[in-house]
Amino acid sequence: MKIHQFYTGCLAQASYYIDSDGVSAVIDPLRDIEPYLEMARENKTTIRYVFVTHFHADFVSGHLELADRTGAEIVFGPGATPNYPVHLAVHNETLPLGSCSVRILHTPGHTIESASFLLSDKEGIPQAVFTGDTLFVGDVGRPDLHSGNLDAEELASRLYDSVNASLATLPDHVTVYPGHGAGSACGKNLGSANQTTIGAERSYNPVFLQKKEDFIASIVKGQPIAPAYFFRDATINKEGCEHLDAVLERSQKLLTPDVFRREIALGATVLDTRNAIYPKHGLIVGAIHIGLDGQFAIWAGALLAFGRPLMLVSDPGTEKEVITRLARIGMDSCIGYLDGGITAWEATGGEVSDILSVQAKELSDNLIDGQSFQFLDVRKKAEFELGHIDGAINIPLDELQAKVGLLDKDRCYAVYCAGGYRSLVATSILLREDFKHVYNVIGGFEVIRSVFSPSAGQYVQ
Repeated sequence: MKIHQFYTGCLAQASYYIDSDGVSAVIDPLRDIEPYLEMARENKTTIRYVFVTHFHADFVSGHLELADRTGAEIVFGPGATPNYPVHLAVHNETLPLGSCSVRILHTPGHTIESASFLLSDKEGIPQAVFTGDTLFVGDVGRPDLHSGNLDAEELASRLYDSVNASLATLPDHVTVYPGHGAGSACGKNLGSANQTTIGAERSYNPVFLQKKEDFIASIVKGQPIAPAYFFRDATINKEGCEHLDAVLERSQKLLTPDVFRREIALGATVLDTRNAIYPKHGLIVGAIHIGLDGQFAIWAGALLAFGRPLMLVSDPGTEKEVITRLARIGMDSCIGYLDGGITAWEATGGEVSDILSVQAKELSDNLIDGQSFQFLDVRKKAEFELGHIDGAINIPLDELQAKVGLLDKDRCYAVYCAGGYRSLVATSILLREDFKHVYNVIGGFEVIRSVFSPSAGQYVQ
């Protein structure tokens, strides 16, 4: 028996390959399915099943294309209503996988159709459970996505019952392989580890420790805002989508600066994904910068308009990766990338606005280039409450576009986050909204608090 986890950092998402005696299965595949096919070839196995824990809201699944390519059977748990043929399992149904077996456990709560898949060895001893978005490391899946037209309290109640009826009864040694890790918006307090055990979760996960009414109250409160694309992707996964190869073929096109200008005039969005250049990073005027080196797909889905034509300014050689990552969240509207990059744009007279960055030590005298400034903290509220610069304004990045009107365009802003990734994105948004005096703080709060003194009242712990 072999288990391999494919972890995709920019989505904080995990999919899995398991095999036994020449037969294999894939659980919750991403849209780019080649890694699973390659692993099956390397291990000389036949992919028999594609297990899907639920209709994913945060990415477009590759289950249909993988089944088309391999002849594998798609397996959902009870309550799923896909618009394509599947094996719709019943609770506690067991399917053979080589000398092992997989038992389908209906674990509704995150969604009404959520299932977990229990893998047992040839002796019938449970070894691993793949929990999707039902059970995470230290957390559970959010219950507020209105699955089955149930409200958050009703789903939280079902989540508590299903976890304690189907997962809490498993032996302590059983390894838990969740669908997400830290950084995912599918929960609010996910641990940083990519796997755990039933025994470990039993000792500290609130779903095992709290009374039902207390669990419901705590899990419903304080969930992060669900990105708008969540509801779109869930529908795509229920109805199906075109194969990734078709998206790549039409999107990998070189566009001249003149074509860029024409499409911008028609309403296209320019997305700059290059690694940031300090202290000055030039952007096409009106572009948004979301670096490929962070949780790119999550922020692209949260901040970009679906369906609007999208044009890329990317580091050479990364264009296919950018398009693939966008396609993972169902953003298939890319029409090409800038031939010659920002250099060609400037050489043909294109306007550029600069993301200006400063070191934290340059801010200790409360001046930037001789002018006073206001700190803007774009971290989540929970991060802000754990410590922040005294007097800083807190607008989380995923709320900034909606709340930009609360800021004064005539003021100078020093923008920071935890480590510098989100603040670059936020600075580009402010530039696009015609703010003239905005600066990204390199290294974010982690560096700031090493420079500023809490004893002097410069930041609040």
